[in-house]
Amino acid sequence: MGSSKLKQKTQEILNLAKVKLNGKNPWDIQVHNEKFYQRVLAEGSLGLGESYMDGWWDCEELDQLFYRISKADLANKVKGRHFILDYLKARIINLQKGKKAFEVGRKHYDIGNDLYRQMLDKRMVYTCGYWKNANNLDSAQEAKLDLVCKKIGLKKGMKVLDIGCGWGSFAKFAAEKYGAKVVGITISKEQVEMGNKLCKGLPVEIRLQDYREINEKFDCIVSLGMFEHVGYKNYKEYMKVVNKCLKDEGLFLLHTIGGNKSVKSTDPWISKYIFTNSMLPSAKQITSASEGLFVLEDWHSFGTDYDKTLMEWHKNFTKNWDKIKDNYDTRFKRMWDYYLLCCAASFRANQNQLWQIVFSKKGIEKGYNSIR
Repeated sequence: MGSSKLKQKTQEILNLAKVKLNGKNPWDIQVHNEKFYQRVLAEGSLGLGESYMDGWWDCEELDQLFYRISKADLANKVKGRHFILDYLKARIINLQKGKKAFEVGRKHYDIGNDLYRQMLDKRMVYTCGYWKNANNLDSAQEAKLDLVCKKIGLKKGMKVLDIGCGWGSFAKFAAEKYGAKVVGITISKEQVEMGNKLCKGLPVEIRLQDYREINEKFDCIVSLGMFEHVGYKNYKEYMKVVNKCLKDEGLFLLHTIGGNKSVKSTDPWISKYIFTNSMLPSAKQITSASEGLFVLEDWHSFGTDYDKTLMEWHKNFTKNWDKIKDNYDTRFKRMWDYYLLCCAASFRANQNQLWQIVFSKKGIEKGYNSIR
């Protein structure tokens, strides 16, 4: 097929999202390399992302482009062979078991604390903020951390497990503001080192540890933005571990990105370049995994807050790029722009959700007080 035919076919697909090739709108794609059309048609999402990283095309406002692509559901309307291969790989292999569970730590979270320090809020919270009464990123993240503490009924002296603790932002907040004792576990060496420094002098321990290795009892358990790395084959086992480690009267809060459909693989570009072996759970998958182990007390959905959070991260990343650019190349810069802005768009288009779910083991006498 000739270049003009390939261009025409590409435009026909983009018409579904009201996006033009070399158009005048800020969300239109400006093509610099004619090989772009063949690459995208052959490789789908992976080809689109890699060709952007390679400088084959640009867009003035990537988030606006991906908002339109997401609203039009192009990913499901135009599935290529790479989607099928990823699906089959996830069916055959447990991508989040054993040493594979640590891959995302090495490939994503260990790429440089300076990057995250320049991009995130002052507490280095790498999960969605809570913007209900907040007007900046710092206050939105503090509001989220406080919301979590209130939802689990945190009190002084309680022992809390934080599964996927990041750089210890929740652990530090819970110890400082509520007088809690916190054990945080992560699969990132960089996070362990920095987290323990940030929490020095507090009753906090940050460990390099997989959740399946935990065998202690806790008054409360939280998991903020880690369940996306568990994988559908391990959802039940994850819930069993939490059930085993939670005291009978304790509460478990699960904070996770969620999808509108049950899936067994993820977007191939995101999997290759950002979150290795990740996948978004559906409401059905979460409730099925928790059935027989927990009583569902509360389900809070605020996915549009992640759009705001990601746009703030991108603003910080762009503003502070000169401070860290010596550690990365131009291709990385384009990759990170692409990642943050396409993810913001997916929440804006309601393709992705953000849930905070509270579970008890046996139910709450006189009922659970839902906090917002």
